[in-house]
Amino acid sequence: MSQPPSGGSAVDPRTMRDVLGHFASGVTVVTAQGEEEPIGFTCQSFSSLSLDPPLVAIAPARTSRTWPRLRALGRFCVNVLAEDQVELSARFARSAVDKFAGVSWRPSPSGQPVLDDVVAWIDCELWAEYDGGDHTLVAARVLDLGADPGRRPLLFHRGAYGLLETRAAEG
Repeated sequence: MSQPPSGGSAVDPRTMRDVLGHFASGVTVVTAQGEEEPIGFTCQSFSSLSLDPPLVAIAPARTSRTWPRLRALGRFCVNVLAEDQVELSARFARSAVDKFAGVSWRPSPSGQPVLDDVVAWIDCELWAEYDGGDHTLVAARVLDLGADPGRRPLLFHRGAYGLLETRAAEG
C-alpha cells in the first residue's frame, strides 16, 4: 500500500531515503590516476545525461574526501560494478584505507584505472558542477567507453545489494 502525499509539509530525510530506495540503481566506482597513486570512491548516483554531446552524471557527497582530489585531476573513469563485486563496492566506500591494495586494473585510453571484470567503464573529463544540496551534481564528458555484455550488474535496492533474476526460457 502506498503512502499518501505529505500535503506540502517538510520531507523527513529518513522517509525520503526509504521511498527513493525503491528505485533500483547500479553501483559504480569512480577512479582516477593521482599524481602518486590511483584514487577512487563508490558512487551509487550515476546516470546517462546526454548523447550530443556525450555526457554522464555522477553525484558525490559533499563530505567526500576523494571527489575534490578527482576534481583537481579533471579526468576520471566510472566503473560499473558486476554482481560479484560487492566487496569491491564496500572497499571503495571506506575512508583512510588503501582502496587499490590487491585490486587488479588496467589504464583506460586516457590513463585512468579501469577495474578488472566490471560490466562497463566510461572514461570521462569534468564538464560542469552544480549545487546538489548535500551532494555535488557532476556532468562529465565521455571520452571513451566499453562494456562486457557477458557480465551482469550489481544492483542496490531498498538499502541492500541485489541481483537480477534470470528468467527461465518459456517453452
